[in-house]
Amino acid sequence: MLGERISESCKILKMSKNMAQNSLEMTADTHPEYFIKLLDAEIEYRSELRKERNIKNAGFYSMKSFPSFRSDDVVLPAETDSEYLRQCRFIDNSMNLVFYGNIGAGKTHLATAIGIEACNQGKTAKFYRTAGLVNSLAEAKKNSRLTAFLKSIQKCDLLILDEWGYVPFDRDGARLLFDIISECYEKKSVIITTNIEFSRWSHVLFDEQLTAALLDRLLHHCHLLIFNGDSERLKTSNLKHS
Repeated sequence: MLGERISESCKILKMSKNMAQNSLEMTADTHPEYFIKLLDAEIEYRSELRKERNIKNAGFYSMKSFPSFRSDDVVLPAETDSEYLRQCRFIDNSMNLVFYGNIGAGKTHLATAIGIEACNQGKTAKFYRTAGLVNSLAEAKKNSRLTAFLKSIQKCDLLILDEWGYVPFDRDGARLLFDIISECYEKKSVIITTNIEFSRWSHVLFDEQLTAALLDRLLHHCHLLIFNGDSERLKTSNLKHS
């Protein structure tokens, strides 16, 4: 049958079953119009698959969006606005973002929303809780898989390190994090969420020189966003004030 022949040809040419199905349903007034409509439909289909794959591979802990984010208590740098963040224009210039402020004020929400938007634009992102990344790096090093692990990070356009400094790192972990930031420097964008001011990062990394070198690379091309709001989780919890 014609449909089977089309499916087999699509398989040989590494085209999707979606294209085979569209070929039987697509209508047009001319052959060139039919062909371009078929190609456009396949391009859109593959684009959607790529978005879904990028979001799945990013490792987000939850799905967050811009419309559900309350930005009233966030202080943005003068050269940025919500559209700048939503359109991920900072990635085009390998700019970094540091989200500093109170626990529960929405730092992770916004970082995730930006990461998902980046994926929807065809970019690749990686999301890690920082302590979890350090543990994974240490495990990869122990099992002689560190090079392969680092390559998976190097391939992304946006690296998100959540909850930076919530758990102190040992010296090996601090050095591995420094290697990550150094590798990203002027090549890709990094988002860090933290409630630790820069002056205290040396207490987390246990090495003042390494901390200074890391901050130098991270902050050279960076926007700092201040989150002044109270914890949204406490606001919406079932606990009642006595």
